[in-house]
Amino acid sequence: MELSDMNNIPFPYLQLQKEYRSPQHDVANEFFAPVLACSKIYKRSVGFFSSTSLEIITKGISSLVKNGGKIQIVASPKLSEEDIEAIRIGYDKKSEIIEKRLLGELESTDDNYFTNQRLNLLANLIAKDILSIKIAFKDNGSLVGIYHEKLGVFEDFEGNIIAFDGSMNESKTAMCYNYESINVYCGWLSEDKSRVELKIKAFDNIWNNTEENLKVVEFPSLTKRILDKYKTKDFNTEEIAEKLESLDKTEDRRKVEYKIDHTNLEGNEELKIAQNEIEENTNNFFNFNDGKSPRPYQQKAVEKFCEDNFQCLFAMATGTGKTLTSLFAANELSNRIKLNTILIIVPLKDLVDQWEEDVQKYFHGEIITIRSGLDWKEKLSELNVLSMLNKESRKVVLITTYDSFSINDEKILALLKPKDSLIIADEVHKFGASTYSKKLPQNIIYRLGLSATPKRAYDDKGTAAIYDYFCPSQKPFEFSIKDAIEADMLCHYVYKPILVPLNDDETDSYLELSEQISKLSVYLNNSNHPKKEDEEILQNLLINRHRIIERANGKLERFVKIMSEEILKYKDKTIIFCPTGKDEKGKDYLEVYKNSLWSALTSKGKIIRMNEYIQGTERKIIDDFTNGSIDILFAKQRLNEGIDIPAAKRAFFIASSTSEREFIQRRGRVLRKSSGKNLAEIFDFIVIPADKNYKYASSITANEIRRAMDFAVTADNYSEIENKLKEYL
Repeated sequence: MELSDMNNIPFPYLQLQKEYRSPQHDVANEFFAPVLACSKIYKRSVGFFSSTSLEIITKGISSLVKNGGKIQIVASPKLSEEDIEAIRIGYDKKSEIIEKRLLGELESTDDNYFTNQRLNLLANLIAKDILSIKIAFKDNGSLVGIYHEKLGVFEDFEGNIIAFDGSMNESKTAMCYNYESINVYCGWLSEDKSRVELKIKAFDNIWNNTEENLKVVEFPSLTKRILDKYKTKDFNTEEIAEKLESLDKTEDRRKVEYKIDHTNLEGNEELKIAQNEIEENTNNFFNFNDGKSPRPYQQKAVEKFCEDNFQCLFAMATGTGKTLTSLFAANELSNRIKLNTILIIVPLKDLVDQWEEDVQKYFHGEIITIRSGLDWKEKLSELNVLSMLNKESRKVVLITTYDSFSINDEKILALLKPKDSLIIADEVHKFGASTYSKKLPQNIIYRLGLSATPKRAYDDKGTAAIYDYFCPSQKPFEFSIKDAIEADMLCHYVYKPILVPLNDDETDSYLELSEQISKLSVYLNNSNHPKKEDEEILQNLLINRHRIIERANGKLERFVKIMSEEILKYKDKTIIFCPTGKDEKGKDYLEVYKNSLWSALTSKGKIIRMNEYIQGTERKIIDDFTNGSIDILFAKQRLNEGIDIPAAKRAFFIASSTSEREFIQRRGRVLRKSSGKNLAEIFDFIVIPADKNYKYASSITANEIRRAMDFAVTADNYSEIENKLKEYL
């Protein structure tokens, strides 16, 4: 049955599924379009408010408009961390900040024929009181949370109700490209009746602003801006319905994105203009429709990528936009070749989510995240079948962790063709490990590695493997912390080295290990055929000796003393990087530091909100830290790699890492710019020998003071630190 024949028929006559899942179902055409054609009213919560969510609302509603129907939309403002911080600081300006963000979201509209036509018609719907929009947010006093529920309610002309919920937002990406699902409930069925009643009550409470702890308001300035920006022509209701129906018939999203059948353009000058606009941008893999363009240093990185025949390393300081720079580089590659597939490999599951969120802003093809479950395997199989049948496939971005890649490399790489695929390795130093490096496909020509520094500590062989694969020129593009501060990409900071002497037992252990290292080094250097097991023994001795420095007992006492005396000064947005491993009693060092601080503070009647972010904890901990629900965050290795925490104001580096990569990464965690943060603080625990005449004193101070001076040289208080440490230089 055609949609035009379905107007006003009661819902019970529709053939509906209980569940719709993409890509098995064309959710837009199999569910939304026929139900809307029979609806009197459509009530919907759409997640974040944006111009793209407004645009997609106009899909399939021509019959509803023709029938005199109404649409009620509830959306949530998409607040940035800066917005949230500004609200926390200035509570009275909450509405002003939300309003500014809502208006800003209207500026990201794609400038093409179909978008302009749809948003013009949408503005007419608002002007004629057919469409109403309200904004919802969770009001927690000085804090604001998002309303992110996804539900919808339809009512036909006989009072029948259909409700649905699920993962799908009202957006182009959700409707057309994502793997999404919705559950459908029919009010005339006894098994669904109670669920439908709950959905109706939930939406109506929200719409009428009677839901507890949820604020739902109208913003007159938002309605005015929509009308001013998008309403270019006046249409009556019948004309709106006709034009919406015409757009639905002529606009095939997949053809618009990739290929429009020229036979459909005969005699239609407007669509020919649209076709020309599309063809001008066909080669771009990503669409930066928010006006994003490379900063000067990012442009230099892209140029280096091209100069090196699209095999390059970006050694860029944490917080300088490596992700976005890599997308710019991919776009430049897509203008030279027909780029179809990008494989992005990251160290942590958290970063899979973070990359997916970033890519979704600029990509309208298929995004497949390799994680637990079978969904991604089904998608890969489907795409592989299309490829084998020589069907024109959609552009694809695959995002996976190093571990998942090493386990599933054959399935993943089957989708990559040597001449139209790009590999992006985030935190590329991970690939130096033989477990991962041996999985790298030699037939994929285009490669890009990202890291604050690609060099691996104590692993020249692993470092060489990274450079040989990703950067045969051996000359990465480099953008240091000093460069980033001067470019105003990272904030200024003060550096506070805390000197901690070794105790007698630690000194003796250091001496014993150093003697063993010295003897074994001499043997290996003089051996024509050194044994691999002897090299491994030397490596373990070096690591064990470093652990004496990393876990020096005096650090705990100094840390607790500093924090307990100055807690009101140092509690806000503070990250504590603790040593790894366990102490002689078998207790994890992170727990030792956290519990020791807690005991010291509670004994003085002070209660501070603390938590930890280690393997297994939820990403929500970062959100709680950002919005001020957590004062102090204890961490170990997990925060080294790529996790964005711009709100962090200070860090205590208790674990004295001699790895250049680690201390650059950790420093970058606290130097990211954020609203209200003008200056960061870094406390670094520097281990020194108790006796300057000690045999291995220079061995201890060399690495520790070298790191300290590396931190100091880009700090605002460099001269002060130089004076403090000059006796050890």
